[in-house]
Formats: sequence, C-alpha cells, structure tokens
Amino acid sequence: MRQRILGLDPGLAILGFGVIEYDPAQLRDRTPDIQVVDFGIIATPAGTEVGSRLCTIHDDLHSLIETHQPDLVSIEKLFFYRMGNTILVAQARGVVMLVLAQHHLSFVEFTPAQIKQALTGYGNADKAAVQAAVARELQLLQTPKPDDAADALAVALTAWFNQDG
Repeated sequence: MRQRILGLDPGLAILGFGVIEYDPAQLRDRTPDIQVVDFGIIATPAGTEVGSRLCTIHDDLHSLIETHQPDLVSIEKLFFYRMGNTILVAQARGVVMLVLAQHHLSFVEFTPAQIKQALTGYGNADKAAVQAAVARELQLLQTPKPDDAADALAVALTAWFNQDG
C-alpha cells in the first residue's frame, strides 16, 4: 500500500505544500518509485487582517489534508529572519500544528540545514542547488514553481530520506 508525505514550508503570506507518494516496500531500493502527487501554495493577501489570513491557512490546509490524506507530515522548522516576520511565521505554524492535531496527524520537523544536507549533502547549499536536487530526485523536467512549493517538496523528501527502513 502506497503512503503519502505532506511537506510544508510555513509562512503567513505564502505557505508552500508538496505531496509525494511512495511504496514503503521499496524504501531502500536503488531506484524507488517516488511520485509527486501535488504541490503549490496557500497565499494570503498582504493587506488583509492577520486573523483572516490565519483563517485562510486553517481552512485551506484542512481541505488539502482531506483531499490528499497524508500518512505523515513534514514541516520546516522556524528559522529566525527579522523579528517581525518571525512572529508572523510562528503564528502561521501554530495554525498548521492546530490543523494537524485536529486531523490526528503526526509530524516531523527539519531545520533548513537538515533539509539542505539531506538533498545536496551540504548543509549550507544555496536555494538553486536544493531546487535542482528536488527536480532530480523526483525526476521532474523542471524545478517546481513557485519556490515555496519546491521548498515544501524538499521538506517532504527529507522526511522520506529519514524514514526507517
């Protein structure tokens, strides 16, 4: 039976998501059959009140989970940029964790350095190297767009790489 991992790159303005599917029986095969199911973003307009933006994330993430029925969720850990932005991202992450709890879904978290290490072998890799690795690992002809969706696929792949098998 195939399983799904939902990768999330949290943000208030843009929350990236990526869903991959694989066969656990092939977890350690040299050429595993990992497929992209879906990817994209949940976007909230900048001029909108923060509470409304958080409600959009809440509702859209519920819909995503109901549509894709993930077995595992992988989230990028909060990375501190500017303090004002960090607080908004933390609020969005709180909504994400609430929705996951409401669906009784477990999740794993990875730092940006862990994600870069898993995909490129180098914890300080640049965004282009990570996105190229996503396209290569998922056998895509081009890098998924927008960047937040590609980042979410990288988060999902990191969870796949870190599974026990």
